[in-house]
Formats: sequence, C-alpha cells, structure tokens
Amino acid sequence: MITLICDICKKKVDNPITGLSFHYYANHSLCEPCKDSLELQVKSTIREKEPYTTDWYEKYLDDSISKAIQKGKI
Repeated sequence: MITLICDICKKKVDNPITGLSFHYYANHSLCEPCKDSLELQVKSTIREKEPYTTDWYEKYLDDSISKAIQKGKI
C-alpha cells in the first residue's frame, strides 16, 4: 500500500492515483481538495492578467503553492 502526504494540508492519501486523487503542481504534491482550491484561487487572477505569459503563470503558481504550504491551507 502506498501513502502520499499533501504538501499543503498534510493529509494522507492512501493508494493515490495520479491525476485523480493526487496531483503534482510545480514540484509539489497536492490532494484533490487542495488542487481544487488552488485552481479556484488562480483562475480569478488569470482572467484579469494582461498580458498573460507562461513564465508569469508558472511563477505565480509556484508562489501561490509556497504561500499555501506556509499557511497550511489555501
């Protein structure tokens, strides 16, 4: 049995399935609820960003995850 731990909320995910119950973003491991919260947070900012670049998006995503890890929640 494999168990992974979410980098943000520190919850254990037993028998994780990549892309379904466990996700990898910017070299971080995220459970499904944390991934959903992160996407909602990032989506509102992306819609207002002009001009949009992939470099900016990657940095913003990494910064958002780092802040969430420090807080222990998104």
